[in-house]
Amino acid sequence: MDKMKVTYEVMLGLAAEMVWDEALRKHRSEELYREIDRALASGDESAFRNLTDELRLLN
Repeated sequence: MDKMKVTYEVMLGLAAEMVWDEALRKHRSEELYREIDRALASGDESAFRNLTDELRLLN
């Protein structure tokens, strides 16, 4: 029974980590979209390229 409890706790921890990672990825993605919009609005091609490269790697 103890082995089952440990396995459950490990699986629960992994699930929590996956949720956390996805939340961080989503937050960064939204942040990048805002920064990309600003780069487009200001005509900053270098920033646009760097930000879109990072977004591509993130997804």
